[in-house]
Amino acid sequence: MADLADTAAQYNLTLHAFADDSQLYIHCKPENVQSAVTSVQQCVTAIDQWMAASRLELNMDKTELIWTGTKQNLSKIPGYSHALTLGGANVAQSDDIRVLGVQLSSDLSLNKHVNVVSAKLCFFQLRQLRRIRRSLDDDCR
Repeated sequence: MADLADTAAQYNLTLHAFADDSQLYIHCKPENVQSAVTSVQQCVTAIDQWMAASRLELNMDKTELIWTGTKQNLSKIPGYSHALTLGGANVAQSDDIRVLGVQLSSDLSLNKHVNVVSAKLCFFQLRQLRRIRRSLDDDCR
């Protein structure tokens, strides 16, 4: 796995590796998006070749792309970079992704995450009430 970090560093990308997941990051200004796209494409190609040589497979079905920044900066990103061709597969831009259980949106607000967590907690409480419903009298129900 150390080879992957070295490969990412060659293309000025940052690699975060987890148990069975890897994430690539690159920082750029809106006017430098094209060079960032080229770096990401070249890096993913190099990683795909490394994985093939190591008898591993890059799962393009689980590959996601998200551009993050302020709404003003995101509006400056040209339309051609909203999707990338990586390893022969077309990866469309996502509006939000899940990273270690946290739902992130492109403007880095946590609104989506709060909604998801709130909904799960509400449904949990409703299920708990349903379990004790039969032991309550009619007034409590």
